[in-house]
Amino acid sequence: MTTKTSYVSKSVEKLKPSGIRKFFDLAAGMEGVISLGVGEPDFVTSWTVREAAILSLEQGYTSYTANAGLFDLRKRIADYMNSRYQLTYDPAHEIIVTVGASQALDISLRALVDQGDEVIIVEPGFVSYVPLVELAGGVAVTVKTKPENGFNLTAEELEAAITDKTKAVLLCSPNNPTGSVLEKDDLIELAEVIKRHDLAVLSDEIYSELAYDADHVSIASLEGMRDRTIVINGFSKGFAMTGWRLGYICAPVEIAQALLKIHQYAMMCASTPAQFAAIEALDKGMEDVTEMKRSYRHRRHYFVDSLNEIGLVCHTPGGAFYAFPSIRKTGLSSEEFAEKLLLEEKVAVVPGNVFGKGGEGFIRCSYASSMEQLQEAVKRLKRFVENHSN
Repeated sequence: MTTKTSYVSKSVEKLKPSGIRKFFDLAAGMEGVISLGVGEPDFVTSWTVREAAILSLEQGYTSYTANAGLFDLRKRIADYMNSRYQLTYDPAHEIIVTVGASQALDISLRALVDQGDEVIIVEPGFVSYVPLVELAGGVAVTVKTKPENGFNLTAEELEAAITDKTKAVLLCSPNNPTGSVLEKDDLIELAEVIKRHDLAVLSDEIYSELAYDADHVSIASLEGMRDRTIVINGFSKGFAMTGWRLGYICAPVEIAQALLKIHQYAMMCASTPAQFAAIEALDKGMEDVTEMKRSYRHRRHYFVDSLNEIGLVCHTPGGAFYAFPSIRKTGLSSEEFAEKLLLEEKVAVVPGNVFGKGGEGFIRCSYASSMEQLQEAVKRLKRFVENHSN
């Protein structure tokens, strides 16, 4: 008897399915579940933005755009990056519109990483970072951050992780899943280490519009950092446009043109109606962004204070819309806690270990839900913690 050959690549066979999806698949068949799991706004995309996409269809804009995206959109992105984050990019050669920030991450890593190159990743970190590094042929080197430092990477931790194989550092601020924010002083210290070792930076800034306590600072804006940094951003989180799948890359011309090669072969271009919608979002959507941010800030205070009151110690996240409380007092692992909470109290959260080993002992809760749902979720969490505390 012969054994059938597997045609799937070994690198793909090794990949684990997303741990986030596992729990939403469990919750999908249950009634009465309060979901604090999905990482997306609970707001609907602004009407004027939706209307712009509809109008573009009515006017017959259904063809491909330039590979890099509509020039009018790239021009507005350049203006936005300059006015918001004091960064100057040439819209003709240094900005690429992508199919979400996820595609931007994928092509950025494929453009930077050669076989065996190491990429330093902060842990806990978004679930796709390590797999994308591995699919690009690289080696993900994770650095476990500490809750007492607000889950922020320190210069000393970064220095200790660097080897002669290190090619790049991947940063995410505000961070998913912890909500931590790297402020300017933190970034200056990290930048000194990065420059000393001549490393590239991938800066995932998809939550930049949702920094609550201080203005967002991009590491690319610091002295000596622009020409080694790929800034990744998009419209999903700040503009409540997750389903539109629209992101963008800002990078120095040499890197941007390398990225464009991969983008044009893999994706051709982003959705045309979505690009027209994004133009409207940048032109007239900032008031809605400000209102969403105000609402999230209010919910953050309520939810984080409530978690601490019921004994789930939680630092105050500086951005995004996630709380990352410790569940160690229950004696349960992150997965046990999440499964039992779902089955016993019908509250869906994400176990912290899906964001790396550094997330064990924590859960991720999204407070991008109505206050009514958050209040009910707190009641159920309180009851659950009381029943399972040591």
